[in-house]
Amino acid sequence: MLYNIDLTMECRMHLIEERVTNFAREHKSDAGYLDVAANAHGAEKGQLMLRALTRLQHARPRVVEIGPGGGAAVAYLADQLAEQPADKRNVRLTLIEAPGVVSQSLSAAVERFGRVGECELRFGFAQDIGELLPEPVDVVSASALMHEVYSYGDGYGGLHTMMRTLPRVLAPGGFFAYRDVYAVHGPTLHGRVTQAYSSRAWLMFLRLFTPQYLAEGTHPYHRADDELVARQHSRIVAVGDLDPGTHAVISAPVGLFREIQRHYLTLRDHVWRSGILGFVPHLDGDLAADWVDFRAGHKRVHFRLDGDVEWLPGPHRMMLPALSEPYADHRTIDGDIFDAVSDVALLAFMGAVESGDRACWRVWEQWLLREGRETYAYMTLDQLLCAFVVHSAGAQTDTVMLPVQGDDITRVDRHYYNRFLTRQLANPLRDAKQLVLLRNVPRDDAVTMRQALEAVAGWCSKTSLARMYTAINKGDNWT
Repeated sequence: MLYNIDLTMECRMHLIEERVTNFAREHKSDAGYLDVAANAHGAEKGQLMLRALTRLQHARPRVVEIGPGGGAAVAYLADQLAEQPADKRNVRLTLIEAPGVVSQSLSAAVERFGRVGECELRFGFAQDIGELLPEPVDVVSASALMHEVYSYGDGYGGLHTMMRTLPRVLAPGGFFAYRDVYAVHGPTLHGRVTQAYSSRAWLMFLRLFTPQYLAEGTHPYHRADDELVARQHSRIVAVGDLDPGTHAVISAPVGLFREIQRHYLTLRDHVWRSGILGFVPHLDGDLAADWVDFRAGHKRVHFRLDGDVEWLPGPHRMMLPALSEPYADHRTIDGDIFDAVSDVALLAFMGAVESGDRACWRVWEQWLLREGRETYAYMTLDQLLCAFVVHSAGAQTDTVMLPVQGDDITRVDRHYYNRFLTRQLANPLRDAKQLVLLRNVPRDDAVTMRQALEAVAGWCSKTSLARMYTAINKGDNWT
C-alpha cells in the first residue's frame, strides 16, 4: 500500500545498496547537518566536561570528546577556559570523529580552542577508542553517541563492549561525561501501556513509520509481550493499515511509544529544514529562542517563506502568510499556531510520500537513512547505571564506573517539544536529555565508593542495587 512511487529497478537497487553500505554515515556527515542541525546546545554538551575538569587535580588534564559534530561543546569549553587563570587553561583536548566527517564549524571551534589549550582531531570509530587512545586520559565526553553505538554497533553488545573499554582508557579517578536522550520514568521500557491517537498527522506517521522501524531498526521489542496491538472501531488492525481519519487505541511497550514520539519530532524538524513545505523556521541561534514563556515552552517562531511548492494544495500555502506578520527580512508567528498549521502541512507531506511524489519521497528517504532506524531510548536510567557498574567491574582494571555526587545525574527538559506533545497526545511521554557524569572509582577507595552508591540509590531499584553490590564485591574484599 505504501510508496507507490514508480522507481526503476536500478534506482531501487541503488537505494538498497546505499542503506547497506552507508547506513546513516553519509547523511550524518553532511555539512548542513553538522554545522546547523547537530550543532546546538553547546553549554549543555560541555558543562559535564567542565565540571569534571574542576574536580581533577592534574596540572595538564587530557580530555577526549567522541563525536564532536559541529564543535558546539568545543567552542563552549574554549570560552569557559578563556575566563580562567592562565594556569587553569592548560588542557589537552583530543577530538575523535568518524572518518570523512568534517564541518566548517568544527574547524572554527578547534582554532578557537587552540587559543586557550591544545586541540587535535583524530579520525576513528567509537568502538575502537581503546586503540585510538594509547595512554589513559582524564575525561571522555560523548553526546548522543550511545544510542548510535546501540543502533549501529551490535545493539546491547556494542554498548556493553564500550562500557568495558572506558575503564581501560580512563585514568583511575577519571570521568566519563554522558549525554543522550532521556528514556522513561519507570523500571523498564517493556512495560505495556495504552495510547489513544486522534490527530490525523500522528496516525499517518504511525502508518508510515512504525512497520518500517519494527522491521529494519535495531530495537529491543522482539518479545511476545512486545507486540503492538492497534484497534480502530473496536477491531484489531495492522498498524500499517491504520485509517488516519479514525481514532485509534494502541497497546504497546512504553519504550516503543517513546521511539514513535521522538521520531515524529525528528521527522518534523527534518522536513521543516528541507524547505519542502514552502517555509523554513529558525531552529537555531537567537531567533530560535524568542520565548513568550520559557518554562511553559511557549515561544514565537521566526521563519522565512521558501518559494512556491506545487505539490502542496493552495490553502496550505496560504495559511502561514495569512496568520503571521513581517519581522525584518522574514516573518514571525505564535508557536502554538505555527505548530498547528505546520502539522497540517506535514500531513499533506506524508500523504504525498504515500502517493509517490518524488521530491517528498527524497526528503522522507533522507530522514529514514539518517535517523529513521535509530533507537534513542535503549535503557532506562536505572538499567543504564546498573549496566555501567556491572560491565566496568568486569573490565579487569580494579575500578568501577558510577556517579559519585547527587548532582552528577541531571535531566534537561525540552519545554517547547513537551508543550507541543501535550497539545497533540492524550498521554505524552516527557521529552528531555539525560546527563550523567560517571567516575572511574578505584575499588579500594572505600570512602568514594560508599558515596557513589549513596548517590545512585535514589535512582535505582533494589534489584539493580543488589547487582551493583555483587559486581563490585565479586572476588574482592571491599565492604
